[in-house]
Parts: sequence; structure tokens; C-alpha cells
Amino acid sequence: MAKLRTYSKYARDAVFLLGQQIRLARKRRKWSEMNLAERAGISRATLQKIEAGEMSPTIGLVFEVASLVGVPLFEQDHQRLATSIDLTQSKIALLPKRISEQAHVVDDDF
Repeated sequence: MAKLRTYSKYARDAVFLLGQQIRLARKRRKWSEMNLAERAGISRATLQKIEAGEMSPTIGLVFEVASLVGVPLFEQDHQRLATSIDLTQSKIALLPKRISEQAHVVDDDF
């Protein structure tokens, strides 16, 4: 029996909002579900799941569909996106490679 995955309300709401933004952008472009699905290389059923805010489609598919209809995800400008990626990777490089699972005692007695 498959384990049922639970998601936080915030995650569910964010995915639902993104799906609704994709649907709105698709309709503003006057594209049918089938038209967008073909452009994205996915089935119409998968597109319907994305637009409904279901959690099962992969993030890559969702981002690709959003990109096709012009829904901004991060930086619109490719150079600014690349800069943001570089900056984030630089910050990650400064942190320890491994995080210890040891219990850390927090002394909050002021």
C-alpha cells in the first residue's frame, strides 16, 4: 500500500495559486488546454492536474508550462536569474558540507 504524502497548507495554497495563474495566462492567450499541452509535450490530463493545483505533476513540468504561458517564477531577465543562481551557490559554498545530526543544546537562560 502506498504511503499517503501530506503537504502543509502553505504548500498546497502556493501550488493552487500557481495553477490558477497558469490557467489565467493560458486563457488570456486564447489557448485551449490541448494546445498548451501539446506545446509542453504533456497530456491534457496532466495540464488539468497542474491547473487544478494538484501536487502530483513534477516541478519541471509545472515550471515549463508556467514559462510557456509567461507566468513569472523568479527573475524575468536571464542575466539576473543567472546572477541570483551564482549568489545562492556562493552562499551555499560558505556553509558546511555536512550538517551534523547531533542534538544541540540551546542555552536560552539569559
